[in-house]
Amino acid sequence: MFRKVTTNQTKTMLLLMLVFSTIILLFSGFVYFSIVNFSHQRFYELLKVRTTTIAQIEKNKEQLKLTESKNLINNAELELPMEKDFIFEVPRNKDFTAIASKTKIPKSFFNNIINIGEANYNDDELFYIGQIFKINNKDYIAIASAKNHYVIDYLGYLKQTLVICMVLSLLFSMIFSFYLSKSLFKPISVITGKVKQISSENLHLRLENQPANKELNELVETFNDMLNRIETSFETQNHLIGNVSHELRTPLTSIMGEADVALSMKRTNEAYKETLEIILHEAEKLDRKINALLMIAQTGFDGKIQKMEKTRIDQLLWDVTETLRRINSKNNIYMDISMLPDNPKKLKVFANEQLLHLAMANIINNACKYSNFEQVRVSLGASDHHVYVVIKDNGIGIPETEMDKIYDPFFRASNTRNFEGYGIGLPLARNIIKMHNGELNVSSIINIGTTVQVRFPIYSVSE
Repeated sequence: MFRKVTTNQTKTMLLLMLVFSTIILLFSGFVYFSIVNFSHQRFYELLKVRTTTIAQIEKNKEQLKLTESKNLINNAELELPMEKDFIFEVPRNKDFTAIASKTKIPKSFFNNIINIGEANYNDDELFYIGQIFKINNKDYIAIASAKNHYVIDYLGYLKQTLVICMVLSLLFSMIFSFYLSKSLFKPISVITGKVKQISSENLHLRLENQPANKELNELVETFNDMLNRIETSFETQNHLIGNVSHELRTPLTSIMGEADVALSMKRTNEAYKETLEIILHEAEKLDRKINALLMIAQTGFDGKIQKMEKTRIDQLLWDVTETLRRINSKNNIYMDISMLPDNPKKLKVFANEQLLHLAMANIINNACKYSNFEQVRVSLGASDHHVYVVIKDNGIGIPETEMDKIYDPFFRASNTRNFEGYGIGLPLARNIIKMHNGELNVSSIINIGTTVQVRFPIYSVSE
């Protein structure tokens, strides 16, 4: 159950607490054991001074006066509570069983002194240090022992202090982790709340950038870009539905009207034939519009379902030119190849040749049609990264107030009434060019002409 309701904010808070607690625990343990180790070493050093003093007194006790010996011992007893001193002559058989039993010190301690020359040992309360020395060619052992008041008294206080510090540190780490995780996830919560407000009715809303947060700003920009695409798609869909409804209703109205009139009264065979011809003509017109609509819909995909391959754009344009001339001998197309690159590999694009042929044919055919079959100039050039195609005509142009509608399916400019067409060529071409990661830009001046610039990324210069 806890796993189901745990949020990323809670996980982050717990992780921060765990990290802080681990660091505090390790730091406290390091401090404690460092001080314990230091206190042991320091206390052994004091005991060693005491042991050395005892050995020196024993060696020179005949030369030293009694009062001097007592003064040396008293000086060595500073800061050493429960002091006990021992001096033993090393048995010839080096058996310390009796001495160990008498002093209650392990035999191993004496053996270590014999083998090493000096050794230390501690039990629960007392610390011992001993060393071997010679007097008149005889071996003696001097041992000094005392209570380590550093460990017994001071380290107890240190433990208490460290425990209190750890508890306070854990409390502060909990508070800090909570506010840190809350501040980290607050922008995400704001974004989530804003996203929940966005629906199909208010797609114009956008997320606001978060100050001093590069990663979240990238997320915000990506999401805003997605909203832009979705809003554009909705608007296009609304335009498409409106245009389609209007364009399909017109031939349907003619068909139903003609059929209704034909059925209202008896007519001659010629009248019925004329009516059927009108119905057939309108039905064919309807069929062409539906096919055009389907073509636009099919080219709205991202291109992954289409077969793509390396294509020479110059060869494709020559094929388009020949095709348009065969369709209509009035088409006057001039291919300007003065800007062709020296490296023909710069003319290769990654494309579906049939679809790209269709797109370029629509653009060039429109240029020929709306210029009353005057000469249309098609220029081809390339840079290091892109291939450019420019189609320029001297035709009727497009009114400036209608430029924002030229990509709407079935839209036709107000000055095209004398020309046949359905208004699907440019939207279709644009969909195909976008599928190929290209760009299409149209500029036009009424009664002067239109210029269409198409740009495609080069497939590969190195191949």
